[in-house]
Amino acid sequence: MSRRRRTHKREMIPDPKYGSVVVSKFMNCMMREGRKSVSAKIFYDALAEAAEKAGAEPLELFDTALKNVTPSAEVRSRRVGGATYQIPVEVRPERGRALAISWLIHAARARSEQSMSARLRSEFLDASNNRGGAVRKREDAHRMAEANRAFSHYRW
Repeated sequence: MSRRRRTHKREMIPDPKYGSVVVSKFMNCMMREGRKSVSAKIFYDALAEAAEKAGAEPLELFDTALKNVTPSAEVRSRRVGGATYQIPVEVRPERGRALAISWLIHAARARSEQSMSARLRSEFLDASNNRGGAVRKREDAHRMAEANRAFSHYRW
């Protein structure tokens, strides 16, 4: 951490189709090798197909999927007197959103469908229905936090 001054958050430019900063952040996290147009095409195709299949608005489906994957608690390692404890802590909204985006992308990439847009579509549908790999990851984080509640007095 810098000793001079606080860093300022960069403002994200909203995506052109939905005007959402979160969608723009998702596409940036999904992007590989700077190929933003490819990432945007995959995302928009997947979201349109998922919304059509679910019979919902695309942005509402995305928000529901993201909300279902966002964790409220996680564990952090803390060294106390030679022992390392997993201490449960609340997750800030920005970090929770970042974790949810990351988990959705990793879960989609781990799926076995042919194209990335098909994988992402399936993951969006599963996450909006509280199923899938990303939701399992959130449940694991909550389970770890619950199991280590005894060490919460070491919180700093």
